[in-house]
Amino acid sequence: QVQLVESGGGLVQPGGSLRLSCAASGHIFSIGAMGWFRQAPGQEREFVAAINWSGASTYCADSVKGRFTISRDNAKNTVYLQMNSLKPEDTAVYYCAARTGGIVTTKRLYNAWGQGTQVTVSS
Repeated sequence: QVQLVESGGGLVQPGGSLRLSCAASGHIFSIGAMGWFRQAPGQEREFVAAINWSGASTYCADSVKGRFTISRDNAKNTVYLQMNSLKPEDTAVYYCAARTGGIVTTKRLYNAWGQGTQVTVSS
């Protein structure tokens, strides 16, 4: 079993930056890829970005390309989401997820989830 703990959310002004972290523990040897999803009030949880466990391959949703970057620290078993040029529409609860296979964008294919961290973009 894999446990995931997110941190780094908060309130930021439009145009600002935040970095989210997701620390993995437990059966990390089973992880093939990790992803970030977000869910705004009244909306479906949507894919944001994903990275394979080696860190060699990444993929971002079109809505965040050029603004968000996903990366990982092998030594810390931690995945990061660097978010720049934030917009009010980025406001959501951000969730970290893990799966045994490769990068996918479908949330039902991820089998471990963190508790979520709130990101609010507002002036």
